[in-house]
Amino acid sequence: MADVYLHGHHPSVLASHGARTAADSAAYLLPHLHDGMHVLDVGCGPGTITLDLAEAVGPSGRVVGVENVTGPLEHARRSAAARGDVRTSFELADVMGLPYADASFDVVHAHQVLQHLTEPVGALREMARVTRPGGLVAVRDVDYASMVWHPASDLMTRWLELYRHLARLNHAEPDAGRHLVAWAHAAGLTRLTPSASLWTYATPEQCAWWGGTWARRTLESTFAAQAVDHGLATPADLAQISAAWQDWSTHPDAWFAMTHAEIVAHV
Repeated sequence: MADVYLHGHHPSVLASHGARTAADSAAYLLPHLHDGMHVLDVGCGPGTITLDLAEAVGPSGRVVGVENVTGPLEHARRSAAARGDVRTSFELADVMGLPYADASFDVVHAHQVLQHLTEPVGALREMARVTRPGGLVAVRDVDYASMVWHPASDLMTRWLELYRHLARLNHAEPDAGRHLVAWAHAAGLTRLTPSASLWTYATPEQCAWWGGTWARRTLESTFAAQAVDHGLATPADLAQISAAWQDWSTHPDAWFAMTHAEIVAHV
């Protein structure tokens, strides 16, 4: 069964993902990186985390970012050019069949990837295959059921219910975070360093950005198209949910947090 990326690659999604950094999305991994490492970043999206990882491994390191569609790769290459990074490469590849020899990389990293896959255990096995003995497989995934916010909003609750329902219709796991240890064990990875961290949006600037991002994505992303196609929401329903996100984003007491699970597996 083909994997479905529920967010899609609409400009509103790429803009949101393009704000991510290694500091806010891969802090658990950064202490393990050093000059000269070869790193593969699976599901690199617009490449901002990838390029940060390249800085962490220095000029003697090598970093490759991969995506299974071309759109985000073009964005990533433009980001690399803007940074003056001529060493990091971005390539078309699928995590279920990576086009690299066994033991090609010191570190294989995936951020927010396993939650979208029908076979996350198989993906972890493939990531481990291209990791050298003694190297690291590092993954981080959100747990959608952990999302909490204030003030309460029935329409934002409806958004979360819709998202988790659609993910499961795609045979994916939106609450992936809580499964990472089990998936790693099933993939034969037993030397694990697990951890967890939060994304929190609480300042007016953070809430305006986060709420505005989801207000757009609720109307424009693959999530929106699938919700309508499956008969789970009408365009009018989605417009109401989008407006609720906008209302939340400007509330003086707005607060939002979500838990991410993280694993560093020693191969």
